[in-house]
Amino acid sequence: MDNQQLQGLVEQMTLEEKIAQLLQLTAHFHEGTDNKGQVTGPMEEMGITEGVVTASGSILGLSGAQAVIDVQQAYLSKSRLGIPLLFMADVIHGFKTIFPIPLAIGCSWDMELAEKSAEIAAKESAVSGIHVTFAPMVDLVRDPRWGRVMETTGEDPYLNSLFARAFVRGYQGDNLKENPDRLAACVKHFAAYGAPEGGRDYNTVNMSERNLREQYLPAYKAALDEGCEMVMTSFNTVDGIPATGNEKLTRGILRDEWGFDGVVISDWASIREMIAHGAAEDDCEAAYRAIRAGVDIEMMTPCYVNQLPKLIESGRVDEALIDEAVLRILRLKDKLGLFENPLRAADPEREREVVFCEEHRNVSHELASKSSVLLKNNGILPLGPDANVALIGPFAQSNDILGWWSCVGAKEDAVQLGTSLQERLSGGKLAISEGCGIDSISQEQIHAALETARSADVIVLALGEESAMSGEGGSRTNIRLPEAQLELVKQLKTLGKPLAAVIFNGRPLDLHGIFEEADAVLEAWFPGSEGGAAIADILVGRVNPSARLTMSFPQSVGQVPVYYNHYNTGRPMNPQKTEERYVSKYIDSPNDPLLPFGFGLSYTTFEYSDLTISGHEMKAEEQLTVQVKVTNTGSREGVETVQLYIRDVAGEVVRPMRELKGFEKLLLAPGETGTATFTITEELLRYHHSDLSFTSDPGTFQVFVGSNSRDTLEQSFKLV
Repeated sequence: MDNQQLQGLVEQMTLEEKIAQLLQLTAHFHEGTDNKGQVTGPMEEMGITEGVVTASGSILGLSGAQAVIDVQQAYLSKSRLGIPLLFMADVIHGFKTIFPIPLAIGCSWDMELAEKSAEIAAKESAVSGIHVTFAPMVDLVRDPRWGRVMETTGEDPYLNSLFARAFVRGYQGDNLKENPDRLAACVKHFAAYGAPEGGRDYNTVNMSERNLREQYLPAYKAALDEGCEMVMTSFNTVDGIPATGNEKLTRGILRDEWGFDGVVISDWASIREMIAHGAAEDDCEAAYRAIRAGVDIEMMTPCYVNQLPKLIESGRVDEALIDEAVLRILRLKDKLGLFENPLRAADPEREREVVFCEEHRNVSHELASKSSVLLKNNGILPLGPDANVALIGPFAQSNDILGWWSCVGAKEDAVQLGTSLQERLSGGKLAISEGCGIDSISQEQIHAALETARSADVIVLALGEESAMSGEGGSRTNIRLPEAQLELVKQLKTLGKPLAAVIFNGRPLDLHGIFEEADAVLEAWFPGSEGGAAIADILVGRVNPSARLTMSFPQSVGQVPVYYNHYNTGRPMNPQKTEERYVSKYIDSPNDPLLPFGFGLSYTTFEYSDLTISGHEMKAEEQLTVQVKVTNTGSREGVETVQLYIRDVAGEVVRPMRELKGFEKLLLAPGETGTATFTITEELLRYHHSDLSFTSDPGTFQVFVGSNSRDTLEQSFKLV
């Protein structure tokens, strides 16, 4: 349909039909689902009628090709104008084939693989009947206490923006109508959801508009520039106003300034939650604020359907606001090709062939192997093919390695570490003992673990958080490994044997109690369906680890938030004079994180040399070339991620100590030297000034190039 036809469809709709298009309900309200017997209670509780359900515009959380076909057909049989339903779901890091959690994907620094993971997730979802995914989540996060840190790609706005674009490309492709194997993407959570006070989910966000624009908005904007079709509002307040009713944020910045004319959806019940926030007295006021802010779809509360007719009748809300919201929803349905084919890609027979197929699992394996970060290695990894190994810990044979938001992924399908390691140590020995539970330990478990370890040459510890310890609602104040696991480490350490630790988790942890005790530490995150095989491949050296952290690991929770792109202070600490008191420091901890942004080791080593810059002065219309030589000084081929950081030494407002501005991956054979080349333009030097203008300042800039945000070579130039 063209826009005129869609507009004509809007004009044919009654006010009730239009407002019902703005309502999203879970599947059990609709005829055709297995649990339609539960409809009466929820309908009465929400105060909606069967007529509203019949006309409602979208469904949340239903998947399975036949189930979607049944509901869509039943819905259309009662639809006066034949407007099809939209089916939406949280497909965050895979549908049935589960990929590593997004934080892990971020650590791959691999946009092509990230895009491929989203493309596969879209294909499996689409054939199972889904049209829209509530992804990507691009919230910048600096606080590992927050449970939803597992859904982000890290603490850097530049890298988050690249991943935002990659995920949108993967989910949507070039044309949703011509390629029904793709999904419409919904970027979330707009805005600044990743900065809650205290790292507590749903909590207050309080920051300046300049900081919002500088650090938090770029990734949302990048997703929209890539063509993302939808935006989800966040639960939190922004400048004292809940995002779902924030006119300046959603209608001002998003629609008027950025020109976004796609669909905006509330997060679950967030329109009604304005009452709890204290920004609305009742459902009527909440509906008024949300529709004026430009929120098109209300998820799982009835404020719109029950209150908008009264607001229009009273003249407080212009019906034109409803019309424009409905038109945006119909445009999305048209882009997806639903008017021509309401069932789209839903196909039970093809679903059985596509979902969780070997090809998709192979990509999951590759991404898991490229997302696991080697944090420490005193030479005991990789394990030799004839190694005598004791694998001990609650994750030795755990299938709880998918992580939160694993859609329809099944734990029983996850490849376990012990099984995979046994296959790869065919010439050696492997003995397995649980050692302890996630947060419990007994004398019997300790005894069995010690007996298992005594006959081994190397101990591999499989430790971590269970998946429910992170994710939505999974905020924690204690981000160390549970005490039971730290006790297991102490007991095994008494044997004096080499000890390698593999950590499965959904957030950066305080690793004390394991980091100083182990000879090697591998951060596996929640690696997804093929995680056990991928981690085993790294442990035995089939894969040389290449991942790099996209969030800093703190010394302790007391440092949080600790992140690389921080500001200096008027009294910075001199690292050579740590005894000074009246400087910005802790008296009981270093200022720096345990492990910095960009950090990660390999089974080979790299040496940086000859950092050059093509000039030491640059005019705005010119550009500079930065080059550095990198040599593989180890004994095996490896990938090095060369990172470029820039510091504006003196700005109109203070600037971060370092900002990532580019990176290049070099694949180098032993003894081989490669050159990484970067281009610096004036555009890279711009920032938001106190008046929110986005410009650069003349003056001195420092250039840092190295293997992470801490270990770098340095040059400088002046913008004149």
